[in-house]
Amino acid sequence: MKKALTIAGSDSCGGAGIQADIKTMTANGVYAMSAITALTAQNTTGVTGIMEVTPEFLGKQLDSIFTDIYPDAVKIGMVSSTGLIETISEKLKFYNAQNIVVDPVMISTSGSKLLKEDAVETLKNCLFRQAVLLTPNIPEASVLAGMPITNESDMIKASEVISNEYGCAVLCKGGHNVNDANDLLYQNNKYKWFTGERIDNKNTHGTGCTLSSAIASGLAKGMDLETSIQFAKEYISGALKAMLDLGKGSGPLNHAWRIMV
Repeated sequence: MKKALTIAGSDSCGGAGIQADIKTMTANGVYAMSAITALTAQNTTGVTGIMEVTPEFLGKQLDSIFTDIYPDAVKIGMVSSTGLIETISEKLKFYNAQNIVVDPVMISTSGSKLLKEDAVETLKNCLFRQAVLLTPNIPEASVLAGMPITNESDMIKASEVISNEYGCAVLCKGGHNVNDANDLLYQNNKYKWFTGERIDNKNTHGTGCTLSSAIASGLAKGMDLETSIQFAKEYISGALKAMLDLGKGSGPLNHAWRIMV
């Protein structure tokens, strides 16, 4: 059985972060493991508290995983401080981790800021350069490229800037009033659109975590990057179409839509 590791924060309401990643990986046929960067107190309406683990303890989690059940792919989500980012970078280099997907989580779906200002540059200089793929949404890509994104041409230009800067592929996720859920993959100086159906569902808590984890699952199973992305988009569309409706805010997806009876 193929294995995937998620390095991210815990979501107490189960819709995003570690919990969403484990559900997604399991639903997509890989064995899921986790290294937790922080505990969060959150629900569908927002984040009320964050308690980070220490860099030393995060390092112990990663040592435990890589020395016993070596992952075939790694997804990195919420990492809010410089010390944690540096620890992850060092451990991934030491263990020669493969198929690293980085979701540059800066702001939650509910609008809460999840990344400290001084950690942004560390994230760029360390983990971005180790990734095979970055998966920013429109606001994140705008920050990373240093330019506004208001249309599909802007998505292409921003993705090119990011890819050239960090030497990895970039999946710029649509939405945010730019297009109808079409995502742009930019790699090796070429781009490709992945069309998506705009699904009328207000419950989108954890969509970014879910997509990046599904892509990592595909890579762990030996799919190439384009196939992994298509595989992931089909999965997330199904999770949205299931129309799970929980909570008072932006609720979670139904990660188990393929296996529920």
